[in-house]
Amino acid sequence: MSQAAPPSPLKIWFLAARPRTLPAAIAPVLVGSALAKQLNDKFSVLAFLATALGSLLIQIGTNLANDYSDARRGADTEERLGPVRVTAGGLVPPKQVLKATWMTFALAFFVGLYLVSISGWPLLIVGLVSILAGFLYTGGPRPYGYEGLGEVFVFVFFGLVSVAGTFYVQTVTIDWEAIALAVPVGLLSAAILMVNNVRDMDTDRKAGKRTLAVRLGRDRTRLMYASTVLLAFPLAFIPWLAGSLGPGLLLVLLALPLTVKPIKTVRSAVDGPALNECLAETAKLEIAFCALLSVGILI
Repeated sequence: MSQAAPPSPLKIWFLAARPRTLPAAIAPVLVGSALAKQLNDKFSVLAFLATALGSLLIQIGTNLANDYSDARRGADTEERLGPVRVTAGGLVPPKQVLKATWMTFALAFFVGLYLVSISGWPLLIVGLVSILAGFLYTGGPRPYGYEGLGEVFVFVFFGLVSVAGTFYVQTVTIDWEAIALAVPVGLLSAAILMVNNVRDMDTDRKAGKRTLAVRLGRDRTRLMYASTVLLAFPLAFIPWLAGSLGPGLLLVLLALPLTVKPIKTVRSAVDGPALNECLAETAKLEIAFCALLSVGILI
């Protein structure tokens, strides 16, 4: 019986980028751009595309760094329930993954230089800090992802920084609404990582990776996931309740049915395939939520 053909190089690098997590990079850019148009009547297509590309590259670079570092530290083993990791799975030599990590971060840096040229030097600091935080998530001497701070990183950089930073790129200012609406976006981004950590908590514990799920235990992490996902909805209404934006923000309620299946899955599932699908469903929830929120802002 013949063995299955190995995946093509293109597919291998596609897997390494972890496409199911990438909506967390694009969704905040939609919200920040919609806010800039509605509140300040400013929107540049080129700036939007550059911001989205930069955010996407930082996300991919972080994923590659995580792939390399987790394999080196022994967190990715054959017992792991998630999709294959290219370093631990022997699909790509570790040095190549590390090289691809820094090449991706370098591309993000050069995209960021364009954004700095149109919006000023503060973005240079934000970009450099974002890249450094992406690498130190599981890299460096004391990776904070191994101490239960991964969700905090995602909330800050794929919520607060992404939404407010996108708004700043378009307007060269920060309004409080950008911070307020960054909170529910960041919560949904963090929920994606929570699914990942619930799935991997047994192997993470063995490897000494003390994620939030490992620290809290399965039951409390399941409760936190449901609370995080559901809390995003009322928080999106704050600018409307404050009289700054209109009732169009209520459109996000159309995404509420998308919470049912992933919450149920996280509450009951322990197998890899179910939780892998749940991770994808949580990412779809975030992109649907942010798309509806963006439309609601504009109307």
